[in-house]
Amino acid sequence: MNQPLQLKRYFWDAVVATMFCSLVTTSETDAQPDGNEWIERYEPHVFNEMPYRLLKPIDFDSDKRYPVIVSLHGGGGRGTDNRKQLRAWNRLLADEQRRTDYPSYVLAPQVSRLWNAEDLQKIKDIIATLPSIDMDRIYILGHSMGGHGTYIFLQIDPHFFAAAGPSAGTGLRQTEEFIDASVIKDIPIWTFHGDQDKVCPFERAQKLFGEMKKLGGNMKFTIWAGDGHGVAMKMITGADNGSTQLSSDRCDPELVFMKWLFAQKRTVD
Repeated sequence: MNQPLQLKRYFWDAVVATMFCSLVTTSETDAQPDGNEWIERYEPHVFNEMPYRLLKPIDFDSDKRYPVIVSLHGGGGRGTDNRKQLRAWNRLLADEQRRTDYPSYVLAPQVSRLWNAEDLQKIKDIIATLPSIDMDRIYILGHSMGGHGTYIFLQIDPHFFAAAGPSAGTGLRQTEEFIDASVIKDIPIWTFHGDQDKVCPFERAQKLFGEMKKLGGNMKFTIWAGDGHGVAMKMITGADNGSTQLSSDRCDPELVFMKWLFAQKRTVD
């Protein structure tokens, strides 16, 4: 796809972007929890002016190949301090038992505005420097602005990521349509949304899922009954108020997100 057309199609205008980031910043409930011990497990780095944190695989073995989880922060993580992008789900991913069960890198970059194609290229370049990577198991997840960024990245390069977990990422009510379901239909995606979300309306997620069903796409859709926008942690932990639908029989029916994620591998035609 022509790059200028990509940018025109995938990015909101400045007014909508400002509104989105402002609303999300004030409504997120996935802020960093108390206690800083887990934060130190994420090493601080800067690459080509992009701050990022890196959690390395526990008990690293150079003879093994490890997946990478790219973690995209929402509006509350914007900045250049190389700290605010670590959200509550990053604490969950840094849990020792979870790291033992699912050994991987976790890459948490930081930006000060919406995610774009330049950010994706920098992320790819960072991943290329990491030792013992399984390039067929590069995963991406994010909430709100990070979920939006997840969909942007998947459309820019549908062949890079093995699977994705966007949460509340389909945009504001006034946002122009920016997701082309036909471009991402073959990527394993597990998307999450609260049915009472007033920031990123639930109806937009429903519409996308409906399109994926018509296309026979590979999307799982978990609805958090009674929840609003602050549902980021639930994609890792799960919750009793969630119900999951499958867009087709192509979908892996695994009920645990992390098990599902780590079972996905990129297939290149």
